[in-house]
Amino acid sequence: MALGDHEVRSVASKESQLTQQSTPVSSGGGSESRSGSFWQNVYVPTVVGKREEANVLRARALVALVLLMAATGVATAANLLVKEQERRNFENQFEKYATETLSVSRSKVDQFLDALDSFASSIGAQAAAHHALLNTSWPFYRIPEWSVQAEKLAKLTSGDDPMIVGVAPIVQEGERNEWRRFAAEQNPIWYQESIDHEGYTDMTAHQLLERTVPFVHLYDVDNGFQPTPVSGPGEALPYFQTYPIGPVIGFPVMLSNLDALLSSQQTEELYRITKATRRPTLGFTQIPIDPVTTVLGSRIIQPVYDGASTESENRKMVAITAVSIPWIKFFNNLLADGEDGIVVVLESACPQRLEIEGFPFGPNRTEPERNIITYKVDGPNAALLGEADLHDPEYDAFVVSEVFVNLNIDQSQIPEGTCVPTLTLHVYPSEGLERSSQTHNATIYTVGVIAIFAFTSLVFLLFDFSVGRRQRAALDKIAKQDRIVSDVFPAAIRNRLYENQAKNMKNGETGVLEDDGHFDLDDYGRSNSNGSTPLADLFPSVTVVFADLVGFTAWSSAREPHQVFILLETLYGAFDRIAYRHSVFKVETVGDCYVAAAGLPDPTDDHAVVACRFARDCLKKMKGVTLKLEVSLGPDTSDLDLRTGIHR
Repeated sequence: MALGDHEVRSVASKESQLTQQSTPVSSGGGSESRSGSFWQNVYVPTVVGKREEANVLRARALVALVLLMAATGVATAANLLVKEQERRNFENQFEKYATETLSVSRSKVDQFLDALDSFASSIGAQAAAHHALLNTSWPFYRIPEWSVQAEKLAKLTSGDDPMIVGVAPIVQEGERNEWRRFAAEQNPIWYQESIDHEGYTDMTAHQLLERTVPFVHLYDVDNGFQPTPVSGPGEALPYFQTYPIGPVIGFPVMLSNLDALLSSQQTEELYRITKATRRPTLGFTQIPIDPVTTVLGSRIIQPVYDGASTESENRKMVAITAVSIPWIKFFNNLLADGEDGIVVVLESACPQRLEIEGFPFGPNRTEPERNIITYKVDGPNAALLGEADLHDPEYDAFVVSEVFVNLNIDQSQIPEGTCVPTLTLHVYPSEGLERSSQTHNATIYTVGVIAIFAFTSLVFLLFDFSVGRRQRAALDKIAKQDRIVSDVFPAAIRNRLYENQAKNMKNGETGVLEDDGHFDLDDYGRSNSNGSTPLADLFPSVTVVFADLVGFTAWSSAREPHQVFILLETLYGAFDRIAYRHSVFKVETVGDCYVAAAGLPDPTDDHAVVACRFARDCLKKMKGVTLKLEVSLGPDTSDLDLRTGIHR
């Protein structure tokens, strides 16, 4: 049997009742506008809200992860790009400094070697003219204005370190006595000329003569520098005129008449090479600058020929010009102020022993063989780092190398067992140069990128917090209203209401609320213009239970409104629990009338039995409840009774 018109109308119009019942709940949850879709703003299942909240949390975590990865990636890229740019700037700067260092230092060396060759040629030409005029010959020749000419050669290099220049004529064994007479006669003359030119006031020619040994000799170092005459066959190379004038620095001896061949093993080897090749040669040496300090340099042997030309192979070599020059002179004033951090490694093609220039060492007094010297160039100043390759291996890939000194000697012409070095210059950057090319830009850009992303993340978090707060308020409101829906409608009808509204929203429809926040039942109860239909089902087999309170009218007229509310709330609450237990559908309550139905919305064959059991339990519950309420609501409360009616 179908429900009556009243019952069907009640089921179909539950939306209006839900709106009325949910209004107080909504007002407690916020002040959201009623102008939107009723179903959009209110009827979303709680489970859906929780699922969407979980999705939002996952999306939020994903956005945060993307922001973090983007910040890390961009900051790292910015840092690497800036550092790469600084690295290129460093490489370009070093290449410029290295090219400048090699070019200028090589130019200085070439200029000096050309000047030394011209100096030797000038001596030979002057001597040839002198001998032709006076009918004399080598070795008996004193270079006029010696100090003036030697000083011009020395001024071709820069720096405060001394350069020693000396001329040693070749004296044969039979000429030694005549040389002794010649040197004793000429020494006072050129001593005085040099003292006057060099401006010495603390020495005289007489004092120098007292320290001068009058014969070709060696010094016995182990016996207090006692002079020993050179005897035996062969050539001698006694130093004659030297610049600067005076004793050997740090030693109480003069170089005059000291045999260069026997006093220095290195000079003897270089002389033999020069004599065989007719070319200048060089070797490493230590040059004294004070009694306890020496600087590294080279001893250069330049041949002097009888006459101005050095081209003829038949020209006789009559003397040597020996020059000891610190290599550091060639590395001063290479770079401008502020152009710091160049490491220069000077390498010889063959190792050589280091000797102190002018000190009478024998073979057993030479130091271990060396072939590398390292200097540090900072702007116009150069400093010795040591007698080894002391550059930082980290910069091996940056090396710029070039031949520094090549005397173009044919190795096949030199005596066996000797070596003429080709000097190569290796230029490296230093850590100081790299640091000077570095800036704080990498850090600044990295911090800037991180700050931008941090600000973006903060804005995102603030926005997300604001939206999340609104969403939580809406979800709280929806959850409360969803509980009301769940209390009013069975799950099947509730779900159908949601599905029906979802279809309407998908098709562009919206539920329209009146100004008072309720649905217009006239519009909802019939098909509207877009074809939607109200929710109404036919249940052919149901049993309806009516229950009303007997004596309620008289009882309520003598009570306060809140006492009436307590009675109805307590009774109807108890009936709701009984209906839930028996799966009976509560239709409505009208005043003191409670209407329920068995067999809907889920049909069942024993709906009549269920309805009867429900009515019976309600009758039993009525007595118990009224007795309990008698204390608070008055003694005649237990007189109330329940009248039930069952319609199938």
